[in-house]
Amino acid sequence: MKNGLLSKQKMIKLLSFLFMTILISSCHSYTANSSTSLDDISNGNCTIIDLTYPLNKNNAYWPAPAYTSFKYKTLATLKEDGVFSGAYSTPEHLGTHLDAPNHFEDNQSSVDEIKLERLVGPAIVIDISNKVKNNVDYELTVEDINHWEQANGRIEERSIILLNTGWWRRWDDYDTYKNTDDSNKLHFPGYSAKAAGFLVEKRDVNGIGIDTLSADYGISTDFKVHHIINGAGKYILENVSNLDKLPPTGATLIIAPIKIEGGSGGQTRIWAILPQP
Repeated sequence: MKNGLLSKQKMIKLLSFLFMTILISSCHSYTANSSTSLDDISNGNCTIIDLTYPLNKNNAYWPAPAYTSFKYKTLATLKEDGVFSGAYSTPEHLGTHLDAPNHFEDNQSSVDEIKLERLVGPAIVIDISNKVKNNVDYELTVEDINHWEQANGRIEERSIILLNTGWWRRWDDYDTYKNTDDSNKLHFPGYSAKAAGFLVEKRDVNGIGIDTLSADYGISTDFKVHHIINGAGKYILENVSNLDKLPPTGATLIIAPIKIEGGSGGQTRIWAILPQP
């Protein structure tokens, strides 16, 4: 028992060391001619931005018959039991979450099998919010990506692409967020199949993300983007928050999905680390 406890303590220390190493290296990689330490992080020399919505009953989820809203109930209280504790239930694809490669494709990794090194990488933020104002069904094009690269440089391999569509402004109103028409079709922006294929085949990204319910635009019925991304063994982040607070480049993303054995995805804490200007 004593040896087991010691082993757990060592593992906690090791995990803490690895996490802080990631923080330091991500700050250091973007800070020229300086030495970054733990003090730099604690003193605020690195900005950390949370890209995750808190879980609650108002969270957006995929509007299909079998899906339900987030539920939470109290199991014990400090006043009556001396401890506060609760229980929750939720679909995997609710709120800020990750679609694992097995979500749309057979013989692909479940959420617990995604390699940790794939969940850390440079954040690439592409802003198409102005185009979405004129067309809520807008899809990111390869031309959009080319324009972004002309302004910001070539997208690095293993980057994580985040698409800022401006849809996050609707988050507090589920009906407006899913934007269903009279024929019960959803309307919101997404990636085009050609853009998804380009990012996988030409740039070998770790994954993609968006501030809407789906990487495929709302009226999609074949979910080509999901098939392309998941078919390449890569993940999708959906309902990502605070994308307007990130620059086009310079942030390091850390993604921590819930580890459901065999799961098709799940709620995910996402944060971005930026050096101070």
